[in-house]
Amino acid sequence: MASVTVRNIDDEVIASLKAQAKANHRSLEGEIRHVLAQQAFRSARVEEFRERTAELHALTEGLPQTDSVALIRDDRDR
Repeated sequence: MASVTVRNIDDEVIASLKAQAKANHRSLEGEIRHVLAQQAFRSARVEEFRERTAELHALTEGLPQTDSVALIRDDRDR
């Protein structure tokens, strides 16, 4: 596994990462690894999401759809 050194990180960024680390029961280093991994794979997740929504769209293409405003209004009127 590789090591990376990052210099000159803003103090506010470090404070925010420390707070996130504490909330997630991780060390600062663990939180930074987590954030980097999430960002590194973000574009792949976005592409998977787009592919899945296209699949779902294809399943319902041509079928009549109910306006969500009408559904919400009906739900509120109950």
